[in-house]
Amino acid sequence: MISRKYCWVIRRYNGIHTCTRATISQDHSKLDSNTIAEAIKPLVEADSSLKVKSVITEVQSKFNYTISYRKAWLAKQNSVEKIFGGWKASYEALPIWFEAMCHKEPSAVVHFETMPAYQGDDLVTDIRVLHRVFWSYYSCIRAFIHYKPVVQVDGTHLYGKYKGCLLVAVSQDGNNNIVPIAFAIVEEETSDAWHFFLSNLQQHVVTRDSVGLISHRHESINAAVTRSNGAWPPPKAFHMFCIRHIESNFLRKFKAPYLQKFVVNIGYLRTVCEYEVCHQRLREWDEAYTNYLNRIPRKQYALAFDGGYRWSHMTTNLVECINSVLKGACNLPITALVKATFYRVNELFTQKRAEMEARINAGHVNYFDR
Repeated sequence: MISRKYCWVIRRYNGIHTCTRATISQDHSKLDSNTIAEAIKPLVEADSSLKVKSVITEVQSKFNYTISYRKAWLAKQNSVEKIFGGWKASYEALPIWFEAMCHKEPSAVVHFETMPAYQGDDLVTDIRVLHRVFWSYYSCIRAFIHYKPVVQVDGTHLYGKYKGCLLVAVSQDGNNNIVPIAFAIVEEETSDAWHFFLSNLQQHVVTRDSVGLISHRHESINAAVTRSNGAWPPPKAFHMFCIRHIESNFLRKFKAPYLQKFVVNIGYLRTVCEYEVCHQRLREWDEAYTNYLNRIPRKQYALAFDGGYRWSHMTTNLVECINSVLKGACNLPITALVKATFYRVNELFTQKRAEMEARINAGHVNYFDR
């Protein structure tokens, strides 16, 4: 109570602030992460991959106040949680959502791996925690039968409160449409994690023979293919490498940017004769260059020796394209991420169905009906 002015002054308010001044001084203590979370909520709803620097810029523009990186990061996490649900609660909801999805789509595949729970050094009985999960939708499984027999795999990091990796397998149909066929969330890109993913992929989705598997030349993937008990080595499948990844490793080792295009072009050459000419030319520059390439089997990086199993796909661009589509979802709680894959795949197949029905109604003849 201010006696001279005959009024009350509110000095502290524990609820949510619903009004703010146009500008806030640099020492204002009320611009906390919760207030910022409400201010940036429309931005996060529109783009969940919103960068922390963009949050700082938005606050600077709106309140004329430069916040710390940590406060901006916390504000974004709070905003994501308010829109898409709590981070911890999302893990608890995941098996419930998968169960509901499988009830509606019984032919979908979901495979969990769990671990014992510990509190300090003590084992918590009757509780298991998520370790890894693999899933593939029935529409993807059935569609792969009609796709090119080539699969690209890659992983991308999760950027939310809890870390991990999203592994994705992608294929392509005869009209060059890119379609994801399987997903997994794992702890990181280890040999065990890739073995878990590739084993489930081969068991439930890629059940045909003579399939080309294209990936980065990553030791963990190589180890997973080696220990696959005959599921991925020839003649069941043919493991090949992304030429861009080989070129990147080559440049990192030799610091020779003038050879960047040359190394890539060697992979794209279609005849053995052309390959031998360029290989010899590279050797004349420095024998160390060809010694490096010779440690990689030619059939795993050169189109001239691939036996046709690449279907002219020299990179992992298809799966990286899907990773970019899911980039925003990788900032979300785990159940929201899984839901994003479900709704995006559903939208894709709905769109393609409408396109095919329009073609049939226009009189186009299905190849398989001839």
